Amino acid sequence: MNTTLKKSLDSAWMILKFILPIYLLADVLYYYDILRYVAFILEPITALIGLPSETALALISGMILNLYAGIAFAAPLNLSPHEWTILALFLGVAHSLIVESAVMKQLGLSSRYAYGLRIVVAIAVGILVSWMPASWFAQAVTAQTVQSVHYANAWDMLGHSIQNALILSIKIVTLVTILIILMDWIKSRPILQKNTHHVSKGFTLASGLILGITYGAGVLISEAKSGEMDKNEIFVIGSFLLVCHAIIEDTLLFAMFGANAVVIVAVRSISAIGVASLAWWYVKIKG
Repeated sequence: MNTTLKKSLDSAWMILKFILPIYLLADVLYYYDILRYVAFILEPITALIGLPSETALALISGMILNLYAGIAFAAPLNLSPHEWTILALFLGVAHSLIVESAVMKQLGLSSRYAYGLRIVVAIAVGILVSWMPASWFAQAVTAQTVQSVHYANAWDMLGHSIQNALILSIKIVTLVTILIILMDWIKSRPILQKNTHHVSKGFTLASGLILGITYGAGVLISEAKSGEMDKNEIFVIGSFLLVCHAIIEDTLLFAMFGANAVVIVAVRSISAIGVASLAWWYVKIKG
């Protein structure tokens, strides 16, 4: 148990030391509304994927900050269900790029690869869904509102940011610890001891798929250190998770605004399988 606990805390700390500084930086960018001045850079992409130019701020906020920031800027734009689905797929693939790329870098996936893969796939799935008939997305949409966070001053913002960062730290340490203890317990079962390698891959993939990169990576880092998976397997699983992770939470967030949940899950899953297949082909060719 002591070894498992140490392993889980080491994995959690490796994630936290990269996430927390970026988390604080994200709050500063949001507080000073800095991204609004560079949002125009993404206007060509909005046109390419069939979204109004006004969604550029939502895109860049989601890409650099998180999904909640992207949704907050998109909510007042009166988007159609079709447009919400496009936005959901683009940001579902390419959100929190700075934080999640830093985490994946600890697994040996370069930041250039992580950024490039997610942006290219996000644009590709956005274009794909923009070509789908609008009638597929015609449905009643319940009016939703998103409360933007307002701070009295910069010190107030910093206080809330530190508080939220501490809460995030507790969540990460707790969840990663539980997951690693659970995985070690499963692998210790006599019936599974001959297949611990497959258990590691399956459990890691499921953790990232359901919980997201931030939490799933804690398990992946632990397994990478233990030697249960080689670097090629980590590369393939990491490539899959870069495209498809936190599939339940991400989908439900956008479904509340009328996005088509079936299209979101299907397109992200198929895209991730395709990317993982190409990654596996690449490592086989590379030898």
